[in-house]
Amino acid sequence: MNFQFSEEQLMIQQAARDFAQNELLPGVIERDEHQKFPAEQIKKMGELGFMGIMVDPKYGGAGMDAVSYVLAMEEISKVDASASVCMSVNNSLVCWGLEEYGNEEQKQKYLVPMASGEVFGAFLLSEPEAGSDATSQRTTAVDMGDHYLLNGIKNWITNGSTATHYLVIAQTDVEKKHRGINAFIVEKAWAGVSVGAKENKMGIRGSDTHSISFQDVKVPKENRIGEDGFGFTFAMKVLSGGRIGIAAQALGIASGAYELALKYAKQRKAFGTEIMNHQAIQFKLADMATQIETARLLCLKAAWLKDQHQNYDVASAMAKLYASEIAQFVTTEAVQIHGGYGYVKEFHVERLMRDAKITQIYEGTSEVQRIVISRSVLK
Repeated sequence: MNFQFSEEQLMIQQAARDFAQNELLPGVIERDEHQKFPAEQIKKMGELGFMGIMVDPKYGGAGMDAVSYVLAMEEISKVDASASVCMSVNNSLVCWGLEEYGNEEQKQKYLVPMASGEVFGAFLLSEPEAGSDATSQRTTAVDMGDHYLLNGIKNWITNGSTATHYLVIAQTDVEKKHRGINAFIVEKAWAGVSVGAKENKMGIRGSDTHSISFQDVKVPKENRIGEDGFGFTFAMKVLSGGRIGIAAQALGIASGAYELALKYAKQRKAFGTEIMNHQAIQFKLADMATQIETARLLCLKAAWLKDQHQNYDVASAMAKLYASEIAQFVTTEAVQIHGGYGYVKEFHVERLMRDAKITQIYEGTSEVQRIVISRSVLK
C-alpha cells in the first residue's frame, strides 16, 4: 500500500491544523463551559471549504477525497470536537446523502448552499423510542396525494437549532416495516416545525443538540429522497459513511490528548527529573501512540475504500468502534499523566475526556458496530 499523502492532501491537513490552532483554540474552554455554539468559527470553516469538503465543485463543494476529509477532521477534533461534529454531520450525513441519492433539482436547491457553507443541515433519525433500533420509527409521513403530512419527534439532533434544513427519516407504511420508511428534506422555517430546548450535555457542549417536533408539517412530494420505501436504506448508507467522520473525530480527540500529555511529560518534573524519564509514563505514552496509529490506519483504510468506490461498511464500523474505544482510553491516560492539573479545565484534557465518550454512542453505538462486524465475520 502507498502510505504517502499527496501534496493536496497535506495542504488540506495543514490548513485544518492552522485553523484549529488559530481560530478554534482561543475561547474553546469558555465555549465549552457556557455551551456556546462556535457560530463565527463554523462560518469561517464554510468559507475555507470544510463544510462541503467532499462535494463536487459544481455543487459548491471543495471536491476533495475522503482521505483529505479524515485528515481535516482529525486536526479540527484535536482542538474542538463541538466544531468537528458540526462539520461531520454536514459533510457525511447531509451533503453526501443529497449528492449521492438526491435528484438534480434537490441538489441545486438544497445541496449547493449547504456545501458552500452558506447554510448547513441536520440528520434526523433518532427518536425517544428509536435509537439503535432505527426500524422502530414513530414519526409518520402520511401520503396525502400531492404532499406528505409529517408528525412526530426526533431527538439528539446535532445542529438542531442552527441548521436550516433537515433530512428526516419517517414511517409512511407501518405494515411494510423498514420497507415503508422514507427520507425527506424538510425546511426548518415551515409551519409545524418546532425546536426543543438545548440538551445540557457532558461533552461536545458547544454543539447545539435539540429535539425537533413536527405537527402536521406539509412536505411536498418532490422533497422525498429516492423511490417510495427507500428511506431506511438511505439512512443506513448515510450512517456507514458518517462513521468515517466520527471515527476521525475520535482519532482527533485521542491524538489531541496525546500531544498535550507528551508535551506535559517533557516539562513536568517529579523525583528530580522530567516525568517522561519514568518508565510508568513512558509505557503509557507508548500504548497511547500505538493505539492512535492503529486507529489512524483503520480510518484511512475506510476512507480509501470509499474513494475507490469499494464497499466500506465493515471498514467504517471497525474504524469507528476502535477509534472511539481508544479515544476513551487515551484521554483518560492523558488526564492521569497530568495528575491534579488534568482535572482542571485550563489544561484541556478533562474536556477531551468528556468529549470522547459520545463517539462510542452516536451514529451507531459500539454495540451496533460489533453487530455490523460480527455479521460480516459470520456470513
